[in-house]
Amino acid sequence: MRQVMILPEQREKLLENGRVNLAHRMEDGNTVDFFPVVKLFNPCGAATWWISEMDEDGDTVFGVCDLGMGFAELGYSSLSEIAALTLPFGLYIERDEHFEARFPVSAFAAQTPPQR
Repeated sequence: MRQVMILPEQREKLLENGRVNLAHRMEDGNTVDFFPVVKLFNPCGAATWWISEMDEDGDTVFGVCDLGMGFAELGYSSLSEIAALTLPFGLYIERDEHFEARFPVSAFAAQTPPQR
C-alpha cells in the first residue's frame, strides 16, 4: 500500500511557511530559515528531501534536496514529480514518519549537517 506523501497538517504548515516567506520577500527580500516540516526519502537509495515550505499551487516545495551524490542543494522541487518517481521493486518515495527537525533547513544544506 502506498503511503500518503504529506499529511494534511503538514501540508497546512508548509503552506503557512510559504505564505510567511512570500510576504517577507515582498517586504524586504529576507526570509525565515524554517525547520523542515517533512522528510521524504528513497527507501532503496540515497535521495532525501527536507521540505520546509510549499507554494500556493500545492506542488512547488522549498527545502533541501540531497540526491546522494555528496552534496545537498537548497531550492525548489515539484512534489508531483517526486511522487511520480518509480523505484525498483515497485517502491516509491516515502515520508519518514518519525522525522522531527532539530535544526533549520539551512543546516541540512550544509556539507555535513548535524544529526541528519
